[in-house]
Amino acid sequence: MASITNSHFILLFLISSTFIVFTLALDFSDVAAEAPDGFLPLAKKHVVIRNTVENGEELNIHCKSSEDDLGHIHLKHGHTWDFRFHVNMSKSTKFRCHFWWYAGGTDYFNYWFDIFKVSRDDKPSGRYPVCKECIWELNQYGSEDIICRINRDGSDPWCFTMDDKP
Repeated sequence: MASITNSHFILLFLISSTFIVFTLALDFSDVAAEAPDGFLPLAKKHVVIRNTVENGEELNIHCKSSEDDLGHIHLKHGHTWDFRFHVNMSKSTKFRCHFWWYAGGTDYFNYWFDIFKVSRDDKPSGRYPVCKECIWELNQYGSEDIICRINRDGSDPWCFTMDDKP
């Protein structure tokens, strides 16, 4: 017959307390005294994509992660589309999007981009600031199509080239 000792009760108490504290931290993530962004797994994220393509065409988007396929979206020029998710426990969440729009004639612009990845968007010690709300716009720099993460504070955006292959 197994017996429960004081050490079992202490271990059970520690595990329960840790779980409760972690759960409360997630439920009250809008409170000002929360842990720094990117510190905890399961952080809430909000991705916003604005259609700012140069030629004013409708932007087609298909985003997916290893866990979620968000389907095909048709976004009119000047409009936004957004989605929300939580970073997974292993902090390996990545959403890759395919963007395409009409270029004239029978041609289309086709690009792929990791619209969210922990190593860039949720790493406190990373090169780029952590984003709780990641706002993206497609732009053109010279002859190159780029995508920029917009900062709400009005500072210069973080811009990246998109991939022309999946």
